[in-house]
Amino acid sequence: MQYNPYVEYEQYEQHGPYRQYERAVVRDDVHTAQTLPCGPHVSPYADPYRPAYESLRRSTAHEPTEPVLPRQTRQAGSGTGSGAGSGTHRGARRRGARYTERPEACVRRLLPRALVVAFLAGGTTAFVAEDKAIELSVDGSGRTLHTFADDVSGLLADEGVRLGPHDVVLPAPEAALTSGDEITVRHGRPVRLTLDGHRREVWTTARTVEEALGQLGVRAEGAYLSAARSKPIGRAGLVLDVRTERAVTVMADGRARTVRTNAATVRDVVEEAGITLRGQDTTSVAPGSFPRDGQTVSVLRITGSREAREELIPFAVRRAADPSLFKGTEVVERAGQPGVRRITYSVRTVNGVRQRPWRVGSEVVRAPRTQIVKVGTKAHPRSVRGADHLDWQGLAQCESGGRPDAVDPSGTYGGLYQFDEGTWHRLGGRGRPQDAPAQEQTHRAKKLYVIRGASPWPRCGDRLRG
Repeated sequence: MQYNPYVEYEQYEQHGPYRQYERAVVRDDVHTAQTLPCGPHVSPYADPYRPAYESLRRSTAHEPTEPVLPRQTRQAGSGTGSGAGSGTHRGARRRGARYTERPEACVRRLLPRALVVAFLAGGTTAFVAEDKAIELSVDGSGRTLHTFADDVSGLLADEGVRLGPHDVVLPAPEAALTSGDEITVRHGRPVRLTLDGHRREVWTTARTVEEALGQLGVRAEGAYLSAARSKPIGRAGLVLDVRTERAVTVMADGRARTVRTNAATVRDVVEEAGITLRGQDTTSVAPGSFPRDGQTVSVLRITGSREAREELIPFAVRRAADPSLFKGTEVVERAGQPGVRRITYSVRTVNGVRQRPWRVGSEVVRAPRTQIVKVGTKAHPRSVRGADHLDWQGLAQCESGGRPDAVDPSGTYGGLYQFDEGTWHRLGGRGRPQDAPAQEQTHRAKKLYVIRGASPWPRCGDRLRG
């Protein structure tokens, strides 16, 4: 069982002779009280460590005690003694046997008690030797305490001081303790730091903003701080915005200005340089960006205007089948019309130089109209009686040079055989003759010949007969 000086000392206090001594001090002077003697005239039941005033106090409390009688001696030469005298002598012998004790017996009785006192005194010495006086400082709050811990970690555990991964302890937790040591504990604190636009979370054992800046190596001269330097940092941490002083050069209107600033944006730096942005004026870097040390910012003087241009929108073509037209024939039933779109461009001049326009908007002024084309699906006739044997190729060569889409200079006649539109429509044609296939034009020409002969072609009609 491990030796516990507190238990020994407590038992010693409750049952040892010093407890009686302590009670005696209540009424009597501890320095003048006598200790009961040990010898032949002392009762064997008396405590040799009890002061004499204890016995006196017991007798005054009417406790039953017997008086100590002087030693009785026989008288020589008395041949006869009275019965009373003889009885008194026997009574004295009996009382002497009760209260007389040999010196060696007294020593044997005192020796165990002396050993107990010596043992307790040695335990008390060991108890005092293990006790250590330590100076403990936690986050700047110091106090002196006594401990039996062997090392720093044991002391902190006894005091209920918990350590986190970012805490600092000096000396190290495993260091042994001796009386007079000084233990320092600094708890870590999170700081959500934004330094010159860069955000990060750091840990520090500093207790104030100024101390934290020193630990983090942040140059605070001329810097902007979102919190006062003397503000304490609690265990929960702190949000801190720091903008250090920087040198920025501003170019404007042909002049350079260098300013030292802790501004948060380029726009603020330009204002600190005494430059005013007007209208569309801007800077070479984003006005809301963070200015860097040694950066050069150019002010752009901008004047702008707008220009509008119109563009044609192509029309769509829709084709529809028409069984009344011969195959290969396409007739434009409704001509298409292109639309018009108005596009707006922005044109600006930067520091006197015209820039390339860029498109900023558009609107449709006129929508395009779809063109409708009829496509023939009717099968072509094989022949026309009385006209198939004639030389229609020779006639076409004479009238149009053999070109189905030929049109005369006046625009009145068109096609292989130079039909006018009236005649073409009376023969069952659709649209313009020059738009019809060559086979259909020849078929219509044969029908015209059956009706009127070669007279429709006064200059080239004789080519029909070769």
